[in-house]
Amino acid sequence: MAEIDPATQTELEAAVFRRLVAHLQNRTDVQNIDLMNLAGFCRNCLSNWLKDAAEAKGLPMTKDDSREAVYGMPYETWKERHQTEASPAQSGAFAKRDGSH
Repeated sequence: MAEIDPATQTELEAAVFRRLVAHLQNRTDVQNIDLMNLAGFCRNCLSNWLKDAAEAKGLPMTKDDSREAVYGMPYETWKERHQTEASPAQSGAFAKRDGSH
């Protein structure tokens, strides 16, 4: 890849993040446990990373604010509309993970 100046790199990375978040908001059929089992991160991880980044810049952000930014709605609303109970297989796969993410 050609050399990119830092500002442009930041813009590209921000665009990728926004696209990933939009994709996950549209794929409500994909549960967080599926993401954790396959990729080692989920929507909650993204929201925590967003909150951490804001706080590192001295910007206050609540857990609810960061989750709403990632989920596209309040977290409780998303859970009511889209979250399903984890199957025994999903829970078992999660339990076998090393716990890092």
